[in-house]
Amino acid sequence: MRDTSNTAFASGRHHAWSQSILGAPLLTMILSACATLQTRPAAVTRDRAFIDYWAPPADSKQLRLAIKDLIDMKGVVTTAGSEYLANTRPPALHDAKCLQIARMRNVRIVGKTNLSELALGVSGVNEHYGTPRNPLNRRIKLIPGGSSSGSAVAVADGTADIAFGTDTAGSIRTPAACCGVLGLKTTFGLVSLKGVFPLSPRHLDTVGPMAKDVPHLVEGMDLLQRGFAARYEKAVAVKSSANEIRIGRLYLDGTDPAIDNALDAALSAKHFRVVVLGKTFKSEWEQAQKDGATVAFGDAWLNDAAYADKPEIGELAKAAILRGELAYTTNYTAALQRAAAWRRALRQIFKRVDFLAVPTLQKLAPKLPPKVPLFGRSVPFELAVFNSQNTPAVDLAGNPAVAIPIPIRAKTVQVTSLQLVGRRFSEAELLNAARLIESP
Repeated sequence: MRDTSNTAFASGRHHAWSQSILGAPLLTMILSACATLQTRPAAVTRDRAFIDYWAPPADSKQLRLAIKDLIDMKGVVTTAGSEYLANTRPPALHDAKCLQIARMRNVRIVGKTNLSELALGVSGVNEHYGTPRNPLNRRIKLIPGGSSSGSAVAVADGTADIAFGTDTAGSIRTPAACCGVLGLKTTFGLVSLKGVFPLSPRHLDTVGPMAKDVPHLVEGMDLLQRGFAARYEKAVAVKSSANEIRIGRLYLDGTDPAIDNALDAALSAKHFRVVVLGKTFKSEWEQAQKDGATVAFGDAWLNDAAYADKPEIGELAKAAILRGELAYTTNYTAALQRAAAWRRALRQIFKRVDFLAVPTLQKLAPKLPPKVPLFGRSVPFELAVFNSQNTPAVDLAGNPAVAIPIPIRAKTVQVTSLQLVGRRFSEAELLNAARLIESP
């Protein structure tokens, strides 16, 4: 553990899968490559949520904010969860612009959070810094979700009140779902990306807050957008009860029936006006899922290709980059061209309903797989987790979405997650709806 002051100092130190398009030659390359074993840094907190941690004084009443280590802090190396970047990057000269309000309000930043290497992973695994432990069930070692794994774990285990994450194809909502917390993917372009390590800055990347409850999520958004708290209070006043809100419910193939039942029960219990969406929109959603993933893959290659031949970069990150090259040279342009039609389809849906509801993940958070000698975790496992996400379609549209914990009876966990999608720039209204779902 390092200096416990709140002052930044020098530190020494996504998604990219689809089973149908990650071919056998690439898998063979990954499994036959030789990885160098590295000494892993000691964990700085119990659950490995942080890469750098600055513990607040025991009597501190300040709001505790954790920052994903993809976001620059002046004087601190932005590692992006990578040993290579930790050893080759200089400390950041400036804070990322998204930290401006937090700095002005003297919020206590408690650390830089762990993540999937280069933010290229959905399970939340990090073999160099150690994979953050999911507090929902530490005994059976559930995945924390990625890539904002440390941010989700930090708020889930109480070491932070709010955490900032980034989302390109689900990187806030997936770990929120796995760890039983709330996570808000903001409207594309709402929050500045200046000083944020890029994956898809022109098309998909966003910064958003994560928290255990809606009041803290509102505080987090108020640190990212001036005047948000007032907009939220107005949204609460305009629609103070669930029966005033229309929710379009989309049912998707492959979803665990227990998850669908839990979501339906939660919406029914609060008396939302639920509208079941039909096959045409389902087909549009499914195409947008594929296209959102393709754009995420292609942009990851455009931004991270230089890291693919670095020996310090892990095999999962390298596989994602190489998959991105395939996406870019095949379906990338067509996927971008279809994005406008997908945005129009969503606008038509939002003439009928206020929000769209789907499971954040089609399955409950699985256990971490065993390590493969020399190679860490398995690529097929990452593929399976990626394919359970219902998130890339939202990123392709640029709309906001919030992942909300929902009770479920299961052997491994007692919580699943509802993804609520809203119109562009409807974050205040989304969090009002989340408040109603969260209410006793």
